[in-house]
Amino acid sequence: MNAQGFIESATETTGLRDFGDDALFGGDGWRTGLDVLLDSLDHEANLHDMGQMVVHGEITQYLVNRLRIVDHHRRHPEIRDRDITPPIVIMGQARTGTTMLFDLLAQDPDHRVPQTWEVDQPLPPPRTATYLTDPRIAQTEATFELVDMVIPEFRAVHQLGAQLAQECVRITASHFVSAIFPTQYQVPSYLEWLLYTAQEDGHVAGSYTWHRRYLELLASEAPGNRWLIKTPFHCWTLPELMAEYPQAVLVQTHRDPAKVMASTTSLLATLRKLGTDDIDHPRMATEFFEFILGGLERSVDARTNGVVPADRVVDLQFGELMTDPIGAAKAVYAAFDWNFSADVEDAMKNFLRTHVREGHGHPYTFEATGLTLDAIRERTARYTAYFNVAEELS
Repeated sequence: MNAQGFIESATETTGLRDFGDDALFGGDGWRTGLDVLLDSLDHEANLHDMGQMVVHGEITQYLVNRLRIVDHHRRHPEIRDRDITPPIVIMGQARTGTTMLFDLLAQDPDHRVPQTWEVDQPLPPPRTATYLTDPRIAQTEATFELVDMVIPEFRAVHQLGAQLAQECVRITASHFVSAIFPTQYQVPSYLEWLLYTAQEDGHVAGSYTWHRRYLELLASEAPGNRWLIKTPFHCWTLPELMAEYPQAVLVQTHRDPAKVMASTTSLLATLRKLGTDDIDHPRMATEFFEFILGGLERSVDARTNGVVPADRVVDLQFGELMTDPIGAAKAVYAAFDWNFSADVEDAMKNFLRTHVREGHGHPYTFEATGLTLDAIRERTARYTAYFNVAEELS
């Protein structure tokens, strides 16, 4: 996989050549990230034939989107006049109820969420008048047919939908500094680069600048009152997040880290089938051990060193969120002094009635990870004590 080949394909498709290497678009870290990613895919991902096709299509589309977004910003600098802040940021680790909470809070019309269809195809900018009928919605739904064909069990693990809220990692993917890649593919070298080198070199900070440019474009003709965004990777990068969005308010979900590791490993095993037949649960658990548990540790650091002020964050325990999701939503609204109207509550209740909860029909065991419970307990003792997280496994 040659970066130059992908770049030439994207420039031929769009007729554009400006990838936004300047500070306005987060700098040139995208090219470094692309090179590291492609090298890792070549040498570590063990892609099958369909995986090769999926990767080529995704990488090309991310580059096409990047070219078009940069071009649109160059031609319409006025779209940066509307302030994005303060967004609501859901930042719990994977498999802690974040997706359900994300979709639940998205039922409030005051909350502007990046929906999957507009993240996948951001141009032309979505418009309020056609937001519910845009033809890109149907186009995006059609792409899920491949997932259903290759991984028919995937919807039992994680919901798919063109009009469901999409995570920030899909936005930063077109900056190639994103946790979406090690989630989808076996790219441990890229993950190592993402967690350490990219942060030290400022490329993670650049990805948040790119993130803002993306939201500015999406909001340019379909604005909202408050942005609602989410991804587990925010736990790892809170200094960069708060630097880009200093007025953000946050909601962090918490769950026994041992259950998080077990459920995440199972999710990875399911998701990666789209790219490879080389599925090894213990290897994936070891690969993601530091990513998940290190992120939890960093979330404690962000509280104790003041990066995340106490009055700007709400903590929700997984058990309480699953037992009483409406009550959890009310707690968020109360903490930030927002009006929880009867209409909003009805919309949330309707969503819960019509959508299966995260993890429904998703069997997994801790033993499949190959990890030892003592190692996880030792690594996360500070986190579980600080947030009073109950143990589900013993």
